[in-house]
Amino acid sequence: MATKIEAEPFIKGFGLALVEKKPVPLYAAGPLLLALSGIGKTSAAIATAALIERHHPSAVFNCGAAGAAGGGFSVGDILHIDRVYELDRPHLAADRPVAHKPDTMRGFRRASLATRDRPFLEDDDRRAASVHADLVDMEGAAVVQACRAFGVDVYLFKIVSDTHGAGTEEIIGNMIATRGTMFEFFRDRIRPGL
Repeated sequence: MATKIEAEPFIKGFGLALVEKKPVPLYAAGPLLLALSGIGKTSAAIATAALIERHHPSAVFNCGAAGAAGGGFSVGDILHIDRVYELDRPHLAADRPVAHKPDTMRGFRRASLATRDRPFLEDDDRRAASVHADLVDMEGAAVVQACRAFGVDVYLFKIVSDTHGAGTEEIIGNMIATRGTMFEFFRDRIRPGL
C-alpha cells in the first residue's frame, strides 16, 4: 500500500507489527506482509522489488485508493484491476501508453487503471485518462512491472476515493472514510482464498 492512511485498518485488523524500517516500512504477522511504499511509481517499484528480493512472497496484492477517471463509479466502489496503462510512459513503437496486465481472480467487478507520477486533480486530466482507463492512481503500473520482472503473481484492488472535482482535502477525507471498507473486503473476500 502507498500510505499509512490506507494501511492503518490492515495493521490493526491483522495485528501487524513493524519489523523493518528500511528500505520501506514493513509490517508482518505470520506469513502476511504489508509494505508501505510511499506515493509514486519510483517508490512503488522500490518497495515491491525490495519486498520480493528480501521476503520471496508467492503473490503481491496492491490495494488502495484510486480516483474515478470518468463516470459510473462512486466513492467506496472496489474494483479488481485487469489492465494498467502508464500515461506518462509512451510505448516506443506506437503512439500509445505502455500497458501492463496484472493477474486476475474470478468473481470481482473489474476496471482498468491509468498510472502516472502526477496526481489527477484537474478534471481535464481525468477526462484525458478516461480515454484509456476507468480509474487513476500513482503506483499500480510500477507494482505490476516490478512483479513481472521477478516472476511473481500480482493482483490489484482499488477503492474509489474520489471523482471529478475532488480536491486534496476531500480525497484524504474519503480515503479515511473508506479505508475500513477496503480492509473488510480484503479480510472477507480475498484472504480466505489465499
